[in-house]
Amino acid sequence: ICDVNARHGVTSLCATLAPAPLADLKQCFEFMRAWRSSRHSGAHVLGGYLESPYTNLAQKGALDPSCLRSPDDGSAEELLEYADVLRVFMLAPELPGAIALTDKINRAGIVPAAGHSSAHDTHVRAAMERGLRHVTHIWSAMSMVVRDGPWRKPGLLEAALTFDGLTVEMIADSKHLPPTLMKLAYKCVGPDRLCAISDATSGAGLPDGSRFTMGGMEYEVADGVGMMFDRSAFAGSTTLLGQMLPILINVVGIPLTEAVRMTTLTPARVIGVDDRKGSLQAGKDADIVIWNDDFTPWRVMMA
Repeated sequence: ICDVNARHGVTSLCATLAPAPLADLKQCFEFMRAWRSSRHSGAHVLGGYLESPYTNLAQKGALDPSCLRSPDDGSAEELLEYADVLRVFMLAPELPGAIALTDKINRAGIVPAAGHSSAHDTHVRAAMERGLRHVTHIWSAMSMVVRDGPWRKPGLLEAALTFDGLTVEMIADSKHLPPTLMKLAYKCVGPDRLCAISDATSGAGLPDGSRFTMGGMEYEVADGVGMMFDRSAFAGSTTLLGQMLPILINVVGIPLTEAVRMTTLTPARVIGVDDRKGSLQAGKDADIVIWNDDFTPWRVMMA
């Protein structure tokens, strides 16, 4: 995974985990600890990104429903023991115990994120008061405005587009979101708070018809994106981040420098590594990609 990402111009990444049995998640974090303490080729693993089991069943998307849990069941304490390798911890802020867990995540030095959620904007505000500051893959598996009688109640989507205290991710593969929605996110959030992310699963780089797994679930690559077999939901992207730059520039119409910032300095700032990653600056790691005109990497240099 790290070697393939590096060949596509990605010098650092967060290793992302989906809901799985608690023992499996802990085993993954143990592996991550060992990996980060030794030298490897390819992209640097900056830490883990947990799309946690504390997900709303109604917004599960392609996640395994058998592995979903409640934030107040006490299991989160075991996951927070891996704060040294966890960078981002996603949960649905409307679930029982989610606000208290958001506070614990924040105090542990991990970025609390909202995602796979049916939250109203009031849930988001309450979680922000306890440290919530990031939103996982906008438009994907999240609530939008709902009617309650004559009243319209904004959801997580509207909060992500309007609350200045939130940074936001966007899957820029031109599959998860059409250009109009990507343009809307860019106009509302801007390049200093909007991150372009790959959301790439193990189907990345595989041809249509290929099958791949995530936890105990199996999916396939179809129409250039990960899919559930019943086509009810996407199952992650098959496009790596370097391949998304021409989409951001040529399809969405974002200026080159801002598109680059959305894939480098902005996400580095979100996870707190912008003191050494994300820009060409004296004293930072010399992670440099030189691109051909078609955005294939001509040379990739790390550290």
